[in-house]
Amino acid sequence: MPFNFYAVLASTFVTLVVGFVWYNPKVFGTIWMNETGMTEEKARQSSMLKVFGLTILFSFMLAFLMPVLVIHQFGPLGMIGGPEFMETAKPSYAAFMADYGTAFRTYQHGALHGFMTGIFFALPMTAINSLFEQKTWKYIMVTSGYWIVSLTIMGAILCGWQ
Repeated sequence: MPFNFYAVLASTFVTLVVGFVWYNPKVFGTIWMNETGMTEEKARQSSMLKVFGLTILFSFMLAFLMPVLVIHQFGPLGMIGGPEFMETAKPSYAAFMADYGTAFRTYQHGALHGFMTGIFFALPMTAINSLFEQKTWKYIMVTSGYWIVSLTIMGAILCGWQ
């Protein structure tokens, strides 16, 4: 089961594409701006190189970790100590991978695990921070929704692209 670096790279850019649509004023952009107090003028004062550069870096970090959350075969790989131990693994590992090496490696299954990651990781983390920052539930739902959609698509790409 080789690590699919191309799937990781493609998944890295999901957050930008989803963000372009999600935060469009005709979708949730106006709500988000109202809930955060962001204005067009204030947004123009940001360093777009810094914002987009760091967004790509952080998205790459997420995409790099996501395969262990959406691909079941990383479990047995971890049980033998990682890829460097594949050659010395017991025959049971090779037999297991021969039988189940591509089981549940579909776009749909990856989307399910990406969705669950969004619901059980992104939503609680966003909500906890937002509650302490005294943000509204509208803000929490818009921001969490963005992450749920992004992680669902990332999971689909990472699990299905073999």
